[in-house]
Amino acid sequence: MSAGAPAHGAERPLRVVHCPVNTAGVPWTNVQALRRRGVDARLVVFERYALHPEADRSLDLRGGFLRRQPRQWRALLELLPRTDVFHFVFGLTLVPQTLQFPILKLFGKKSVMHYLGSDIRGKTREQLAYGKKAGAEIVGSYDALRWVPEAEVIPPGIDLSRIDPVAPRDRERPLIVHAPSSRRRKGTEHVVAAVEGLDADLEIVEGLHHDEALARYRGADIVVDQLNAGWYGLFAIECMALGKPVVAFLHDEAVRRTGEAFGMEVPIVSASAETLRERLRPLVADAAERRRIGAASRAYVEHVHDVERVADRLLDVYARL
Repeated sequence: MSAGAPAHGAERPLRVVHCPVNTAGVPWTNVQALRRRGVDARLVVFERYALHPEADRSLDLRGGFLRRQPRQWRALLELLPRTDVFHFVFGLTLVPQTLQFPILKLFGKKSVMHYLGSDIRGKTREQLAYGKKAGAEIVGSYDALRWVPEAEVIPPGIDLSRIDPVAPRDRERPLIVHAPSSRRRKGTEHVVAAVEGLDADLEIVEGLHHDEALARYRGADIVVDQLNAGWYGLFAIECMALGKPVVAFLHDEAVRRTGEAFGMEVPIVSASAETLRERLRPLVADAAERRRIGAASRAYVEHVHDVERVADRLLDVYARL
């Protein structure tokens, strides 16, 4: 089956269930793109998240392990006869992993384990060995291969039809936006310290619904993502899609491998806590440079993170299971 072909045999479309969480909205975005390819794709979650409640079905799990099991097993039994590929995300399965993969093998079902970042960061090979039982493993960046070297790299996708670029403005005091999910992990104290003394204003966006947060990002002239992780996440991707220059700490080897794989230079301005102020200075001083990097950022996201391209990459993985 080719990457763009939705058919599973001649008689019906490929049937894929993504489960059991909607972390950062990534699974739901992928499911929507697969549907546009003619795939019978669904998202089944343990429970709906406040910030990303989208799902075709929620098991509404409550209570401890024993109370939750009947609903989980009932869902698996219902899904088994009408699913070809189980696409697990965030290191989780519908039922306990020790039983999940043997059952799928027994029924001739394919499976994928799709890691999204914090589910693997800092863990040992032994702690992540369960993923080898799936038919394929997926990570979102070449940086993440440090933890799962055998995985397929499929960067997270976003629906670009919903995000129009807004070029950085030419004004005396540009606005720097930083949106930490965790101030400690994102290095927020270093961002605050670096901006002090620069001819720029800083806005820290926290605790907002996604749509409201995205409206704040539109007003940014410069964006600072994180200073610790070594790669960028969905916040940076959305801001690049908006045509904003993004500053973040990136590992050099991952930058090199990404550029080679996709044939495009990663446009993010790399900075550490120690170098952030100096990397921000030319962006604060030069509106033309902000716009140049912003335009390159939008082009990069269109090539690497467009969810329509991601859907093709996922279909290619499914075809090789």
